[in-house]
Amino acid sequence: MNPGTIGQAIVLFAVTNIDDILILALFFARGAGTRTVAAGQYLGFTAILAVSGAAAFGATFLPEQVLPWLGLLPLALGIKAAIQAWRHRHDTPDETATGERTLEIAAVTFANGGDNIGVYVPVFATAGAAGRTAYLIVFLILVAVWVAAGRYLATRPVIARALSRWGHVLLPVVLIGLGLLILFS
Repeated sequence: MNPGTIGQAIVLFAVTNIDDILILALFFARGAGTRTVAAGQYLGFTAILAVSGAAAFGATFLPEQVLPWLGLLPLALGIKAAIQAWRHRHDTPDETATGERTLEIAAVTFANGGDNIGVYVPVFATAGAAGRTAYLIVFLILVAVWVAAGRYLATRPVIARALSRWGHVLLPVVLIGLGLLILFS
């Protein structure tokens, strides 16, 4: 692997996924386990890579005009989370099924990746087979780093207290805001 390509892949991943760290921290703060968050993040990010790769090879099943509509996923999940937070505001911590959480995290990751797709398609289209392979390997390694960073943030005492106290409010707000941002950008 070319060191220049690896460096470019690291920078590209960081720039296109910086917003995910907060979302991951919020999922951890809501009680999602590391395996659940990692599985959801990998599932969603693999879908982003698959769509980007297919589009780079000439598949046009996801036209550019459709990308903003991906904002409906986090918007709907944010509204759902807000309703659940309101209904269960006096309950003990959330006990959502692990499988449901994994799919929720995957959906948010995929929806948040609309901009990633727009950036990855031309990069993958011009990188050649070896370059695409390098990007994919680096990206998949960095997903684990992002999950660890989200968990780290969620477990810092000051941040953990804030997320514990306000996470049930922050997650819907962040998801709704993210959905609106994706829809209107």
